[in-house]
Amino acid sequence: MNYQDVAGAISSKLGLASPPVALSFVESEPSGMPVSQQDVPSACTFWRQAETSVFYAPAEKHFNCPIGAMTMGFEMPSDVQQNLMGVVQKMCGVGYISADEPANIPTVKKKKSGIVYGPLHAFPMEPDLVLMWLTPAQAMVYGEAAGTCRWTESMPAATFGRPSCAALPVAFARAQSTLSLGCLGMRIFTDISENRLLAVLPGGKIDEFCRALESVSAANREMGIFYRGHKSNFAV
Repeated sequence: MNYQDVAGAISSKLGLASPPVALSFVESEPSGMPVSQQDVPSACTFWRQAETSVFYAPAEKHFNCPIGAMTMGFEMPSDVQQNLMGVVQKMCGVGYISADEPANIPTVKKKKSGIVYGPLHAFPMEPDLVLMWLTPAQAMVYGEAAGTCRWTESMPAATFGRPSCAALPVAFARAQSTLSLGCLGMRIFTDISENRLLAVLPGGKIDEFCRALESVSAANREMGIFYRGHKSNFAV
C-alpha cells in the first residue's frame, strides 16, 4: 500500500490540520531506525512527535507514564508498577475514576519490545493503528466512513473517555475504529486543541476506510447542497 497517497487522501477528504500518524508494536528494535532518546511525560506525547518523524520508542521510554505503559501492554518493573498504583490511588482518591474502573481498563495484548511511531505518509512498515485528530464535524464523516454511525440492532460502544490511550487497545483488539473524547491528561501532555477528538483506525481497515471515505465525502457534498437549498426557503 502506498501510504503517502493514502495519507494524502485521508487528510484531503477529512480536511485534517495535522497529518495522520501510524504506530506498530514491534518485538525488536528495527535496524537503522532512529531511537527516541528523549524523556517524555506521557505515552501520548509520542503521538505528536510522530507527526514529523519516524522513530522507535522502547518500552522503558513509556515508563514515565505508568497508565500509558499499562494500556500499551508493556511489562513494567516493580518501581513502575508501584508508581502506577500511586497514580491510580490518586485518581480514585479525588473522584477522577471509580475504584472498580482500573481493573477494566484495556491493554494491548501483543508481544513487543517497543513501538514504532511516525507520520502515515512516511511509515516504513504496515501500521497496527492510525491516529487522527478530528473536529466534531470531521469525526462525523470519519464515523460514517468507518461504519460506526450506522443504525443497527447491535451498536457496540466506539467512543471512549479517560484515559484516551485506552482507545488504542480497544481498536487493536476489536479491529474496529474507535474515538476518544480526549482525557485531561492527554490534552495537557500533547497540547492538542480542546476542539479535537482522537480517532483510532486499525491498520487492517485502512483500505476499506479509504474506499468508504470517497463515497461518504461525495454523499455529504450532495446532502450539503440539499440542506442549503432547503434552508434558503426560510427567512432564518
